Amino acid sequence: MTEAEPPAVNPTNDRAAPGTEPPPAAGTNPGPSGVSTPPRPRVTLRGDLRAGVLDGSFALLVTGAVFVLLYVRIEAETSSTLTVMPFMADTGAFWMYFLSQAFGWSALLWAWGTVVLGLLLSGPRPSWLPLSGPRLERLHRTTSINTIALIAAHALLFAAELVRHDTDAWYAGTATAFVEAFVPGGYASGTGRIAIPVGQAALYLAIPLGLLFYVRHRIGARAWRVMHRFVLVVYVLSVWHTLLYGTNVWYDGWFRTTVWLLQLPVAALFLARLMSPARRSQRLAAPGVRSGAKAVWTLRLGGRLAVVAVLGVLVAVLVTGRDGGRTEPPADTTSSHTEHG
Repeated sequence: MTEAEPPAVNPTNDRAAPGTEPPPAAGTNPGPSGVSTPPRPRVTLRGDLRAGVLDGSFALLVTGAVFVLLYVRIEAETSSTLTVMPFMADTGAFWMYFLSQAFGWSALLWAWGTVVLGLLLSGPRPSWLPLSGPRLERLHRTTSINTIALIAAHALLFAAELVRHDTDAWYAGTATAFVEAFVPGGYASGTGRIAIPVGQAALYLAIPLGLLFYVRHRIGARAWRVMHRFVLVVYVLSVWHTLLYGTNVWYDGWFRTTVWLLQLPVAALFLARLMSPARRSQRLAAPGVRSGAKAVWTLRLGGRLAVVAVLGVLVAVLVTGRDGGRTEPPADTTSSHTEHG
């Protein structure tokens, strides 16, 4: 694309986004002194895909490390997965399932990083942060793209595992796996009846919300900013899916505690962003006399109080150790915990 675009403080959340200011004259980009400078090229998906290679490579390394950890825990019979599904002890038969789990964990980590970066961009930025605004912005975009890829790989490997162990003909097994992995309500076993649609919702929301950035000049900056806020919903759905369906976090233990612990900085940064938003129009000032101003003020105050409550719940969970996990049954795996996940 050759169309020029004015520099933006932050095109990822609520600061002045690209397209919200009048464009400079064709072929120019006036600087602070009024001197014309070369136009800033528009950010493109192709460019961010190239820029995301290093981040994506690191994501694959993390996925490999998580896979090794899960595999070793299965081999050592210390994984909670065996309590739920004792037949998984055959690592040679179910390695693809463990790889799917590894991609799920790295997808959750990258989703966490994407949300944290977005909140740093849209709220008060710490002075000690070593990255400049543009570099932070680009990293936010590349982690977002790689999060989508990791979630997709997680789902595809889960579907492939279903095909591998289906006794029907390959075409029938593929059709069944597609329905169970990608069609809401298609998986009708155990906790998967709720957990898998939650994960599907995260995937199906992440794709458009992540890619709409690259067409924001067509849909309008205001519309894009409104839709982009729902990225936080994708993250909440991902965490919910993990807590519901991750057999490593069904029971009390450090895996589950780590998931809860990661939510503290997200909630704290979200509260900081609400208390000191980059856009002056979103600050919590006294309600004016305009029609609806009091309702908007009440809604914003309610949002801030809700985040404070969430922070309180997270602290209480970590202090008390009551994190909603199941009490692990005895080593006798003939217990009632036989739901496949």
